This record gives sequence, structure tokens and C-alpha cells, in this order.
Amino acid sequence: MSIGQSRGPARRAVAVLSCALGLWGLSACKGKPDSTQAAGGSASAAAAQAPSGRGPKIVSGPGFNPECFAPWKQDTKYLQWTARKPPFRLALVNGYVGNAWRIQMVKTAKAFAKDPTIAPLLKEFKVVSTGTDVAAQLGAIEDFINQGFDGIVTLAVSPDGFDRVIRLADKRDVILVPFDNVLDTDKVMQVNEDQMAMGRQWGEFLDKQLGGKGKVLEVRGLQGNSVDRDRHVGFRQVMEAPGKSYTIVEVVGGWDDGKAQKAVADALAVHREFDALFAQGGSTGAVRALLDAGHKPIPVATEAENGVRKLIAKHHEQGMKGLSLGQSPGLAAIAMKAALEGLQGKVLPQMISVPIPAADHTTLKDGENFFSQLSDNFFTPNEFPPCGVNISGVKIMNESEADVK
Repeated sequence: MSIGQSRGPARRAVAVLSCALGLWGLSACKGKPDSTQAAGGSASAAAAQAPSGRGPKIVSGPGFNPECFAPWKQDTKYLQWTARKPPFRLALVNGYVGNAWRIQMVKTAKAFAKDPTIAPLLKEFKVVSTGTDVAAQLGAIEDFINQGFDGIVTLAVSPDGFDRVIRLADKRDVILVPFDNVLDTDKVMQVNEDQMAMGRQWGEFLDKQLGGKGKVLEVRGLQGNSVDRDRHVGFRQVMEAPGKSYTIVEVVGGWDDGKAQKAVADALAVHREFDALFAQGGSTGAVRALLDAGHKPIPVATEAENGVRKLIAKHHEQGMKGLSLGQSPGLAAIAMKAALEGLQGKVLPQMISVPIPAADHTTLKDGENFFSQLSDNFFTPNEFPPCGVNISGVKIMNESEADVK
């Protein structure tokens, strides 16, 4: 008999003794059925509806719907929460909302909550953006837990400092799902694309174009985030490998078109010329700065904003080559779906890997992987059919990025 199995009789004995001594209220003892049994006498049915207060169990795989919820690695562990019946109360706790990706992410989450397959599972859906202050984000998460929400998806301000809310979530059996900017922990289920692999792919593309040497401008993202850190590390692993002789000039663009455009323009004013550009985000602004300066066509490694894909397609005939990799705002929808499946007792990987959508100067096609009729700041990859995430650009852009209180 396991330790967990031996607890049932001991707890019943404590309950009987406590009632006999009057330690609990009369109503708690009078005619109350055994808490280990459900109506009809099924202990397993009761367990399926009564949260354990201990968070998820580590269980064996494979997990539910692996085409959507793929494990990050072969040795990724699997988690299972006590199954509950919908509808559920779900919240999105975002941090920074000051760039196009974050705005579209919030809009995508709102649109997904209205999807006919998802709406019946939701009793309530709230959205709040707390800014770059980690204490404010932790406070918002804690508040939703204390309000009795069943699940919280979050785009973390920092990769650490969340231990307190993780413990509280486990105590209340709340499923906490960080996505995109994930946490440096294996204590919660997380959803992301492999940011380090993405950085390596960008580096490999530029290295292939440049042949091992040259002057490269690297435009970093929002400082302090795991995404920025991991992309940078993966990129540098390729560019600083033995036998390479690259000079890399690093600036900060904050994943914002305006900031990235200014950062690139300032770098050009000092260094005059580069052999390649790598922009984690704010890519449209970064490439526009090259074009505005009359810079020669160079290879560019960029994110998947609609605007930068338009520019690569337009200027390819003049010699511009580009690789556009997408960190989809649709990650919010996949995180929401993971939380909802977890609440229903499905077995899921602790770290869920989402494929990296890619397009380059040879594969870009209007209407398929970029859209001339949509705004430049629309992020192109938003559909994940294996996950049932198929949200049109029109529906996404019709939503607001404002909080839902």
C-alpha cells in the first residue's frame, strides 16, 4: 500500500474523533457523507471533482493530443491535475503591452475565448496587463488565485521570482501556464517555441550567406526576458563558433518598430555599413532604417511581422535575402487550450513545444505567409490546426488590447 493510499483511514479516524470531541461544527459532522466517496458511492468519481490541494502529479506519458501538445524533449516529464467539469474561470495575466506582438497576443486570446469550441468551457475570462514590474504581475496572479479562478495563463515579466505564486497555485489547485517568456522552473506547465533553436536558425542562415566572416548588426529585444536571452544565446552560439570571425554590433530595439528603426539608424550613423542584420523583433522598422539610409542589399534575419515580410518580398529582386521566423501571438491560445485540457484531467507535457513557422525570400507568397491587405504590424503565423487554433486575422484585429475586468 502506498503512502497516499494509507491516508484515507487515518483521516476518517481523525474526523470521527474530532466530531466526538466537538472540535468541528455540528453541521460538519451530522449526516455528512465520507469525503472520499461521491454520490452513489464512487471514490474515484469524487476524486475526479475534488481538487487535491497538492498541484499536479507527475505521471507517465504519452500525453493528450501530442500533435498539438508535443513534449519539449524525450525526457520531458508529464503532469496531470485532478479532473474537473467545465465551465471554468480563466485569466490572462500579461506584463508589458507596448508593442505590436503583445497587442496582437491579447487580441488573439480574446478572440479564442469566443471560439465556438472554447466558449462553452469558460464561465469567465479576464485579461489584465501589469507592465514591466514583476511585483505587479505576481500580485495580479495571486489576486486571481485568491478569487478562485481555475486557470491562469501568463506571459512572465521575468524568468524567475515566481516561486511564491507557484506554491499558492498548487495549494489551490489552480493551473498556472506561462507561455512565450517562460520561467526557469519545471514546476509548472509551460508553452513556447524553442527560442534558442530559433536564434541558432537565424545565425545559421546569416552564416551561410556570409561564409564565416563579416560585420553584423544584432538588434536585441526587451531586456530581462527569457525570450531575448535565449534567442541571443542561440544566435551567438553559431556566430561565435570556432573558425568564425564576425564583428557583431549590438543595439536594443525592444521588439518595437519605432525603437528598432531608431537603433538601426543610430548604428548606421556610427558604423556606416553592415554585412547582415539580425532583428529579434521590431523587424519592419529595422529593415526600413536600412532602406531609408540607402544601404546596399544585405541578408536579414527577422521575426514574422507582416511588414518585414512585405519588404523582403518587394526588395528580393534588388538583392535582399531574408529568413523570417515566427514567434506566434497564437501561443496565448495554445496556452489557454492547455490549461482547459489540464483542468479536465488530461495528461500533458510539463514543457510544450510549438513548431517554429518559417519563410524566406524564396517561399514568401502574398495571401499565404504574408498579407498585402493587412497592416504591417500584424504577426503572420496564427493558425495551429492540430490544436484547433484557427483564428482569422480579421477576428483578431477586431478585438481590443484593453483589460477585461
